[in-house]
Amino acid sequence: MTGRNIRTYVAFSIVGASNTLIDFLFFFFLTACFVPHFLAQCLSYSAGMLNSYIWNRKWTFQVKKKADKWEWIKWITVNGTACLLTFLVLYVMQLADFSLFISKVVATLIGIIVTFTGSRVWVFQTGNKPSEMER
Repeated sequence: MTGRNIRTYVAFSIVGASNTLIDFLFFFFLTACFVPHFLAQCLSYSAGMLNSYIWNRKWTFQVKKKADKWEWIKWITVNGTACLLTFLVLYVMQLADFSLFISKVVATLIGIIVTFTGSRVWVFQTGNKPSEMER
């Protein structure tokens, strides 16, 4: 693992922590206001997703080129997939009678894996494929 990859993982983790904080705070605020938890999940995830796009593009992956529609389409595809998966995990865990907090944590962890992988290898790739040593 190179110093550049370590910096990328650390930056992604910091941005991810802020996304998660935004997502959790908004989610539990909405559910406290009696918004159904599935709608709250979609809204809170979207708020974290917007934060993620801005900071991951600018700081984590340091993309210099102007954003184009294809980058947005890729971003929405990756995050839409993650949102759908988090929704399904939340739904299934709630059916299985897990606590809402545990359900949210598990759903969030799955979303992190999907968004990091998709962002790194597809959305914000610079055209240079990482070598096997950098992975």
